[in-house]
Amino acid sequence: MSDLFYKIALTKIPGVGAVLTKQLVAWCGGIQEVFTASKKDLLKIPGIGKKTLEGILAKSSLDEAEKEMLFLEKNKDVQTLFYLDKNYPARLRHFNDSPVMLYYRGNTNLDVHRTVAIVGTRKPSEHGKIACEDLVKGLKKYNPLVISGLAYGIDITAHRKCLEEGIPTVGALGHGLDMIYPASHRKTAHEMVKNGGLISEFTSAEGPDGPHFPMRNRIIAALSDAVIVVESGKKGGSVITAEIANSYNKDVFAIPGRLKDKMSEGTNHLIKINKAHLLTSADDIGYIMGWEKKTSGSGQMPLFVELTPEEKNITNLLTGKDGEAIDAISYSTGMAQSELASLLLNMEFKGIVKSLPGKRYILT
Repeated sequence: MSDLFYKIALTKIPGVGAVLTKQLVAWCGGIQEVFTASKKDLLKIPGIGKKTLEGILAKSSLDEAEKEMLFLEKNKDVQTLFYLDKNYPARLRHFNDSPVMLYYRGNTNLDVHRTVAIVGTRKPSEHGKIACEDLVKGLKKYNPLVISGLAYGIDITAHRKCLEEGIPTVGALGHGLDMIYPASHRKTAHEMVKNGGLISEFTSAEGPDGPHFPMRNRIIAALSDAVIVVESGKKGGSVITAEIANSYNKDVFAIPGRLKDKMSEGTNHLIKINKAHLLTSADDIGYIMGWEKKTSGSGQMPLFVELTPEEKNITNLLTGKDGEAIDAISYSTGMAQSELASLLLNMEFKGIVKSLPGKRYILT
């Protein structure tokens, strides 16, 4: 069997989530080795009990992988993005709970310099729809990739306005790529594949079950530099996305609404408890994210500043970029975040780098 077969099978082991799956691969020393390891060795791995062991040893995951391989053979345009592969989205790579495997149908670069998520209620007001469309139009000058969930309401409004404005947009789905839910968004989804795409961690035949959507929300949050909540009730799915984004140290923005307006309870509350920046226009995002200042990309250092080998490594990494998250710098340099934070602070004192919101850094 191919390497891809076992990668898919890993994701189909009953009761084993992303974190434990990655732990399995690390302990066993490889992907296929997870399925060839002895019971004794598997039980030594933290988090592996008898029930989990039964799931690993059962043939059900291999049978499911075989079905998915048939789907991929018939759908050559679907790309597989495994967490250890080079083509796996860089922004997702740094989170332990990021999907082990992603399925992507589209033509845009998921590692573009600027990404924005736009989320909100499934039943927006006319005011909310207009605010969403104005926001998308205002974001165009920053050349972002816009991400949302292809759901009713704010999600589909954002996707459709992006298509109208020629902005690439990606929909994160709560089901496999063999279907589109809701079906009424099928035409929009097909257009998105031409300028953007559709992404999911679910295999074909996995439908839009309730638990899938919170899982989908973490992909939206992790893929984005900034998450914008347009309208939401106090306990809406978009508020969950905002909470996840905050836990990932992402910048969250919310459009304020009228007092006692149910569609603004969620956004107003996020602003009130300092979990979202107050947003009145796309320019607020450009200012807070530091996107308004254009960098030459030359990476020219202040005169007479001597750099240590570690500092040179970081400056080379940041050259030509308009901001890089500390977790991405940590991954690229192999340095622990605690050590890296101290080094970056020293570089900031020297005038070499500047800190941006969301624990991101840019060359001065």
